[in-house]
Amino acid sequence: MKYSALKGVHDILPPDVYLWQKVESLAQGVFSVYGFQEIRLPIIESTDIFTRSIGETTDIVEKEMYTFPDRAGRSITLRPEGTASVVRAYVENHLHNLPSPQKFFYAGPMFRYERPQKGRFRQFYQIGIEAFGLESPEFDAEILSMLKVFLERAGVKGLNFEINSIGCEDCRPAFRKALTGFFSDKLNDLCPDCQVRYEHNPLRILDCKVERCIELRKGAPRVTDFLCDECRSHFESVLSSLRILDIPYEVNPTLVRGLDYYTRTTFEVTSEQLGSQKAVAAGGRYDRLVEEFGGPETPAIGFAMGMERLTTLLKESGGILIPSPDIFIATLGKRAVSEASVIAGELRAKGLWTEVGYDGSSLKSQLRKADRLASSYAFIIGDNEISTGKFKWKNLKDSSQGETDISGLGDFISSRFPDAVKPR
Repeated sequence: MKYSALKGVHDILPPDVYLWQKVESLAQGVFSVYGFQEIRLPIIESTDIFTRSIGETTDIVEKEMYTFPDRAGRSITLRPEGTASVVRAYVENHLHNLPSPQKFFYAGPMFRYERPQKGRFRQFYQIGIEAFGLESPEFDAEILSMLKVFLERAGVKGLNFEINSIGCEDCRPAFRKALTGFFSDKLNDLCPDCQVRYEHNPLRILDCKVERCIELRKGAPRVTDFLCDECRSHFESVLSSLRILDIPYEVNPTLVRGLDYYTRTTFEVTSEQLGSQKAVAAGGRYDRLVEEFGGPETPAIGFAMGMERLTTLLKESGGILIPSPDIFIATLGKRAVSEASVIAGELRAKGLWTEVGYDGSSLKSQLRKADRLASSYAFIIGDNEISTGKFKWKNLKDSSQGETDISGLGDFISSRFPDAVKPR
């Protein structure tokens, strides 16, 4: 084949597109009742937006960003995640001057040059939320509650909520010192990436997925043992609120997330249906990031979900039914084709998905096509039906069939499709 998609990117074809539309529509419906409004962001940003916020020694910045100079010599990056772009928009457009909290959701493509695997691509899609202006631990629990509502309504099963606190700039130095002490005599056994992390951000050793690093960190200090009084109180209040909201959770002391901007609450939602790549959604609090972007001190929290993994789960669980035509009109003869096109227009005006057999093939062939399309009904119209003013119909789900007047089409539709649009 002469042309093919680049490695790590993929086409989203029908009927999968329908799944994506349903997920996006459901997200909009759930998030909006919690006060989140949609924000649409550019796909390209100045590179320093990500190096500053994500952290220059993270895998995303060091290895995975698509970065290139534009014609003016500026360094441009295809966005690898959404939070930094939302914070940039929040500060640039002075949204901090509006009443708090300011809450946003977004959906769109992200780009990372990483090894493609199940549910992971180089161009991938995320749905995410970001909220600014509230540091209340009860609000952290509300965010997780909203995420739980969305995933359950989408039909995702077997959910696990893992949560941790990684403290703040006051209490984290003590933990960092304890962590470097623990790994000091194991340094040569760590993977090359973790040897670099040891120098720049040892917390990220706890996030490494390399098997030998997972073994070496057993018995490592727990970040929750080093929390200052304020962070400890905040975390305990988050856990208390989760219990009140009846959200089952597990405290995971190694959950630190891979980006440098996180503070205090971090969380991850997983599903065993996805195997080793089991994360469905992840996020946390980032109370210093707005200030680092030049805005006022502003507490913030957010999460993101991978659309590819989410739709994979939904396909496997059968949680969302794929649509199919309501009616297929089989035609016999040129007059019948003309009549069918008029009838099809009337049916579509009622909101019914209607297909017409325009190709002049045999009735048997057209009915076979209607069956392959999983149509609910087949209408049969030929010159004889036009002369008598009647058409034959067949229910392709239960094989019942009959005949009705063309002039009585509206009554027939009302009885079979009660949700069809009523004529004005």
